[in-house]
Amino acid sequence: MTRKKKEPELSEQALCAEYEAVYRYALALCHSETDAQDVTQETFLKAMGTRRSFAGQSSLYTWLCAIARNIWYNRRKKLGRETPLDWDPAPEAAGPEQAAEDRDLFMAVHRALHRLDEPYREVFSLRAYGELSFGEIAALFGKTEGWARVTYHRARKTILEALRKEGRS
Repeated sequence: MTRKKKEPELSEQALCAEYEAVYRYALALCHSETDAQDVTQETFLKAMGTRRSFAGQSSLYTWLCAIARNIWYNRRKKLGRETPLDWDPAPEAAGPEQAAEDRDLFMAVHRALHRLDEPYREVFSLRAYGELSFGEIAALFGKTEGWARVTYHRARKTILEALRKEGRS
């Protein structure tokens, strides 16, 4: 007699426990709080409707991030544009001169980042802004952790070279 492998039980509570982490991931993708909120909500709506398809071969977080990533890419294709950046990098305690310098540097990094090809752009964003581990990034792409590390460091090197050309470092 062969036993059927039990599918993982995916409750609403288990999904909700991942909400904040998936939002941070979406924010790293979108660079816009409004878009990140929309993508996160759509991700959880889709996950609730398709939770029976979760086979448990990856972590719940990885599965949800894959859904969010697909939603984001589909939105970008549909709109046919790059999204604006809403994040203000200037710390509140800094003076106006420092805030202006920080913003200029941030925009230079942002410009260099958006000149990168995929997957370098996304891997860098996930690591730097989404604060994902190399293991989590590798799982999202279906690659090895070594691949994620190399891809991130190549992206970082390219951005630093672009900043040096602008006289920023």
